[in-house]
Amino acid sequence: MVGRAVNSTQLAQDYAKLRTLLQSVRYYHRAQLYGPNAGRPRKNAILLLDGFMKNAGSVVDAVTWQHYYMDGRVNKAEDFLKTRLLDTLTEQITKVTKVVNTHTLGKKVWLGGLGPAWAGGSSNLSDTYAAGFLWVNTLGMAAVQGIDVVLRHSFFDYGYTHLVDQHFNPLPDYWFSLVFKHLVGPRVLAVRVAGLQRKPQPGRVIRDKLRIYAHCTSYYNHNYVRGSITIYIINLHRSRKKIKLAGTLRNKTVHQYLLQSYGTDGLRAKYVQLNGEKLLMSDNETFPELKPKTLRAGRTITLPPTSIGFYVIKNINAYACRR
Repeated sequence: MVGRAVNSTQLAQDYAKLRTLLQSVRYYHRAQLYGPNAGRPRKNAILLLDGFMKNAGSVVDAVTWQHYYMDGRVNKAEDFLKTRLLDTLTEQITKVTKVVNTHTLGKKVWLGGLGPAWAGGSSNLSDTYAAGFLWVNTLGMAAVQGIDVVLRHSFFDYGYTHLVDQHFNPLPDYWFSLVFKHLVGPRVLAVRVAGLQRKPQPGRVIRDKLRIYAHCTSYYNHNYVRGSITIYIINLHRSRKKIKLAGTLRNKTVHQYLLQSYGTDGLRAKYVQLNGEKLLMSDNETFPELKPKTLRAGRTITLPPTSIGFYVIKNINAYACRR
């Protein structure tokens, strides 16, 4: 019934009934069930999730919820670079997993809906280069905190948080996603960066504008052998930053995939360049070749202002990435 509220008890009963129905049909008896796709974890959403998990936590195969960073009326591209905004995801994941683990310890948690802004996103912002910083940082943060799956709702059509335009041409988040899937595997590695692990002063929270994540390189990428590592770095600074690899990484050849805005629109650009080359479909069915730039062993990595770089350390033979 339209306009009727459903409480957590009723929602849990509905999911339990749906599970029973699925198991009674041979074609669907092995189908998996995900939910309840709760909203941003504020008071009411947390209460709904808590009641649902209490009564139906064992019914679903993974718990889903949604996260949107800001109001759709935001009109400044610079807002997408605010570290305080990017860090809200960590706080929300902690709240959700705490509720889930209270009732079903170890149950998988998925992000079932995500975007820069609610209410369909921000016009001429949610589908631009600026939104890519939120998107890639979300993928990194979610992986570090054990979120296996992140879902995007709007491929095209409603709202502004699109991956392609009305002619099905890829927009910036599409290219970020493609490079990510091409290079980044599911296994997360710990990162330690000298100079970033600062101790906050009393009353002050350190919010870094240089964000570094590391994974085993995707096993599906046949250009790299198992044991390779992919590091991806988000530079939110308005100045270039330099990073030097240390330890066993120091003397290894690195493949760079550097993503920047293309054209004169800066953060509002709807085109992306990879290592200086504009990314475009070759035709309606053919993706461009994602060509790396080779950095010689020992060379300092330089990230231009407001850029995102993916770096593959090949032939490192990392033990965690060989399995």
